[in-house]
Amino acid sequence: MSSIYKQSFKQHYTENVELSIFNCGMQSCEGGYTWGPGIRDHYLIHMVLKGRGSYKLNGHVWQLREGDLFLAKPSQLIQYTADPADPWEYAWVGFNGACANKLVSQLPFRDDLPVHHAAQAEQLSHQLRQIFENRGPGPQDEARMVGRLYLFMADLMQEALDQEPRSVTSSTQYVHSAIKYIQFNYFRDISIDDIAKSVGVSRSHLYRVFMSNVGQSPIDYLTSYRIGEACTLLKNSQLSIAEIAVSVGFFDQFYFSRVFKKTKGVPPSKYLASLDAAPAAIP
Repeated sequence: MSSIYKQSFKQHYTENVELSIFNCGMQSCEGGYTWGPGIRDHYLIHMVLKGRGSYKLNGHVWQLREGDLFLAKPSQLIQYTADPADPWEYAWVGFNGACANKLVSQLPFRDDLPVHHAAQAEQLSHQLRQIFENRGPGPQDEARMVGRLYLFMADLMQEALDQEPRSVTSSTQYVHSAIKYIQFNYFRDISIDDIAKSVGVSRSHLYRVFMSNVGQSPIDYLTSYRIGEACTLLKNSQLSIAEIAVSVGFFDQFYFSRVFKKTKGVPPSKYLASLDAAPAAIP
């Protein structure tokens, strides 16, 4: 068994609001070593490098071994314990940020199953070790650490995709890819043909999978997404209506106003006035 050790790094300040590493490290535990019960204010992923232990969440206990990973979300009451006879050695990374929840939702963890056995354990453990190896207080160190975290998550995302049934991939995945394309390109002058091409299906097939999975057509979804982003800008920015229209992909202000009124029941100007008068009443 490896000698008992703990190597850790804590980030005390960060300017990266989208994805920030709070802490990372590696530890070889003594038999029976326990953390918790307690909560974290950030996401935390551990990977078992050697030995065994247990992870407890919401009254459920999972017995873990080499190659297993477990996830803790902010404010979850958790407890993890090293096996008395074969205590584990693990690596971990704690992180948070504006895009953390979206990234975590694409990893192979579920609320009822917050553990995962790695198919590519060596690659994942390498990425975790590299996060720690690139530690440091400078912005260049943080950039390297966050870069390694993205690579670690990308490998986990691939494992999540690999374990999905192919029947799901052939239908739902088209919709997921199309929605992701819309989220990254809604402010451009894109068409449904552009979306279908990005996904790799015909326009008619994209329409069918959207109707069966989302309950609305691709153009209706794109319009709703753009109007939703426009509402956010109306609430939280000082941009003019014309500037907001361009920012969400409408290059004709009058057309934007007509579409906005059709969707929300009032034109943008009245929506904005209502926000000032009674913000709680606005959907």
